[in-house]
Amino acid sequence: MTGVFIAQRGRFYFSIIVCTALLLTIFVLHVGLGSVYISPWDVIRAIVNCPAVEYQRWIVWNLRLPRSLIAPVAGGMLGLAGALMQALTRNPLAEPSLTGVSSGSILGIVLWLIYVPNAEKYPYLLPIAALLGGIGSIIIMYSITNKLKDGPFVLVLKGIVVSAILSSASSLFLIQNNDKLPTVMLWIVGSLNAKVWSDWSTIWPWALVTIPLSLCCCRTANVLQLGDVVSIGLGIRLQRSRLSLFLVAALLTASAVSVVGAISFIGLIGPHIARRLVGHNAYRVFPISMLISACLLLLADFVTQVASLVFGNVASGLPVGAITSLFGAPFFLYLVSRTRR
Repeated sequence: MTGVFIAQRGRFYFSIIVCTALLLTIFVLHVGLGSVYISPWDVIRAIVNCPAVEYQRWIVWNLRLPRSLIAPVAGGMLGLAGALMQALTRNPLAEPSLTGVSSGSILGIVLWLIYVPNAEKYPYLLPIAALLGGIGSIIIMYSITNKLKDGPFVLVLKGIVVSAILSSASSLFLIQNNDKLPTVMLWIVGSLNAKVWSDWSTIWPWALVTIPLSLCCCRTANVLQLGDVVSIGLGIRLQRSRLSLFLVAALLTASAVSVVGAISFIGLIGPHIARRLVGHNAYRVFPISMLISACLLLLADFVTQVASLVFGNVASGLPVGAITSLFGAPFFLYLVSRTRR
């Protein structure tokens, strides 16, 4: 038994080192990729303000670094949210969109664009509108779950219902104001295009709060995965514990969606790969899920940029959500087939 524990701990630390190294490698390559290619060594020199050529420092700091920072942070937050939802529901097919927050964020953007005069002139305020919409959906979910002793299935079912209602509301508003559709579509699919430092300023304070908060939920997540009877026997208050995990997952999702949009499948794939690597212990799954999901979103955005360079105008402005859906949908079908067996 001791040997198994040592082996699992060694595999966890090895996974941390490999995932971190992979993330840093993709990050440097991501910053260097563009119409003006910058070598990895020159990227590092530009980041530390010792550029080989002055224009490289300007390109890196003003055009590329915000996008390259936002991608792994948003991906890590979605991965943590997915791990929380899967632990809460004891279902490997659960993902952050089940909180209803993604739909609430989209509705916030729609209402902002329609009812705020000259909203297009203030694009840097769009993430704030999305965040307010996501927080609004969290309040709705809290109000309909706080009074009932909901099990995991009922909690997820309510999230799906709230998500459907909010999505329908967005559709009704867009039907009457279809000129706003092109802008909203980027948020519905999820995109990292044209991200600037103001977007980074929106996401990092939330990441600083929600990521440690989610890592503090590891013990509760481990106990909830043992089942209701065992959890009660160990002194866990089921309703409060489920609601706390749900709210933390919703906050993580709202923060990420408010900047990058409703990117799908990242919060599903990352935790699944993490469990295959380090087992089901939340103390190991949560940090590995965060790192893997960060790598996945950064890599997906790297693919969109390569496609834009190779195919030119045909793939110009390709949203990263299209890539995650393209590869995530087959992965989801694979998980469904394994679950049925």
